[in-house]
Amino acid sequence: MSTEKNLSIAHLWFEAFNAHNLEKLLSLYDDEAQHFSPKLKIRHPETNGLVIGKDALRSWWQDAFDRLPSLHYKVTSLTSNSDRVFMEYIRTVENEPEMLVAEVLEIKDGKIIFSRVYHG
Repeated sequence: MSTEKNLSIAHLWFEAFNAHNLEKLLSLYDDEAQHFSPKLKIRHPETNGLVIGKDALRSWWQDAFDRLPSLHYKVTSLTSNSDRVFMEYIRTVENEPEMLVAEVLEIKDGKIIFSRVYHG
C-alpha cells in the first residue's frame, strides 16, 4: 500500500470512531484483525489486553460507545509508511482528564490487521 492510502485509512478510522459508527469502523479491519489496548487489559483482564476478530472488536467498541457517549479523539499527528500508520491523538471524555494516546495500525491489502494502543 502507498503511504497516502494508509493515511486515508487513518482519516476514515477517526471519522468512523468519532461518529461512533461501529460498522464503518469495522469495515476498515480484516476479519481476523488483532487489537491490543491497556484499557482492554484493565476492563477485561482475561484477554491480557488482546482481542482477535471483528466480533471481539465489535463488543469492545460497542461497550465503549455505550459507556462513554462523549468519547472523542482529537488527532495531533499521523505518520505513515507502506505498512503502517502511527497515530497520535488526545482522548477526550466529558468529566475525565484528557489522555495522550498513540496507536499503530498495521495495514495489509487495504485492511487493518493489527492495532496497538499506547497511553501517555
